[in-house]
Amino acid sequence: MNALDLVYLPVAALSAPFWARKARGGWPERFGNIEPLPAPVRPRVMLHGVSVGETNASRALVPLLSAKADTLVTASTDTGLKRAAELYKPAAHVRRYPLDASWAVRKFLDRAKPQAVALVELELWPNFIRACGARNIPVGVVNGRLSERSFKGYRKLRPYLRSIFASLRFAAVQDEEYRERFVAMGVLAERCVVTGSMKWDSVVIADSVPGMDELAASLGIDRSKPLVVAGSTGPGEEALLVAARDEWSARLGTLVQLLCAPRKPERFADAAAAMPGCVRRSVTKGQPAQGPNPAGLFLLDTIGELRAAYALADVAIVGRSFMGDLFGSDPIEPIGLGRATVIGPHVDDFRAIVSDFERAGGLARADRANVARVVGDLLASRDAREKLADAGRDVIRTRQGASRTHAEMILSLLDRR
Repeated sequence: MNALDLVYLPVAALSAPFWARKARGGWPERFGNIEPLPAPVRPRVMLHGVSVGETNASRALVPLLSAKADTLVTASTDTGLKRAAELYKPAAHVRRYPLDASWAVRKFLDRAKPQAVALVELELWPNFIRACGARNIPVGVVNGRLSERSFKGYRKLRPYLRSIFASLRFAAVQDEEYRERFVAMGVLAERCVVTGSMKWDSVVIADSVPGMDELAASLGIDRSKPLVVAGSTGPGEEALLVAARDEWSARLGTLVQLLCAPRKPERFADAAAAMPGCVRRSVTKGQPAQGPNPAGLFLLDTIGELRAAYALADVAIVGRSFMGDLFGSDPIEPIGLGRATVIGPHVDDFRAIVSDFERAGGLARADRANVARVVGDLLASRDAREKLADAGRDVIRTRQGASRTHAEMILSLLDRR
């Protein structure tokens, strides 16, 4: 046990009422007791992403790493771990990332035995970084992102975190604004480079997705009527869009269907309450619907099917962006699927990506007051939808390539070591 462990203990005790509210699995693994990995026949690299978003962003990177190294993918959350297993097994090992207690980190590294570590976006835990340094395991950051909100918190702890940031072999960040923040936190300027976002690479430009037809049939979506899909929704957004849906239906003179996919599983019940008469995917999965749902409301309360839902949409709405205490979600996926996409005003966590799309005319912006009108205009005009989607896809094509650069940087750590 070290001094940092003594800090963690009272923090964990005080925060227990908060984190205990949500069921979490894998407690032995959280304390480092992961299933041991087989002895590698090639150098082993470890790629860590906290949850589903970071795991999905690595879709183009992991195959590049696995082609040249024994690859371990880790995640912290239950949903992230499940998604990593779906995407990367058996080409890569998948294990849970430990809590940052020194003994948990030590057990984890004893069993995982990585020879280089790359962290997706940030996730710098002091005990883990120091333990890697003591074992001569180089650590870098890929797809680096440090939002203004997070930077304010990190900056208060800069005297304690500077050495952690300074120990990074590299930080490959998404844009110049993030680079300035990483350098301010202590990353050596010559080791901090702008490489763009891997999220551009993780999107396959396609017009259809496997599973979309089964999803539509199971839910009872009427393919002859318009469908709006709202992904990653947050508190209050389902009710906002249900009210707007009535305006869309009145304007078009036909029932406009609405599917909402809440960002967090713990919100599924609240979202269902905000959508009276909705069909829940968790109930219908694996069985065909009896017919179209007369209410035209659908709740995607499962994990891993949002892409298929977006592929069914006439208009896609990206959630967690219409309420002031939320910070946006990633709009790349629905745009890559050729769907006219609308996002709200609160996009702090995705500001650079949204700006790229908006400047090129590939994304529509709305707020709570005018979302009914903005989406209604798109539903009323096929030409407007196609123009918006085509411009967005052009943006994606011109910004792909960060994953290959990151793979080269990660593999170079093995050479330097």
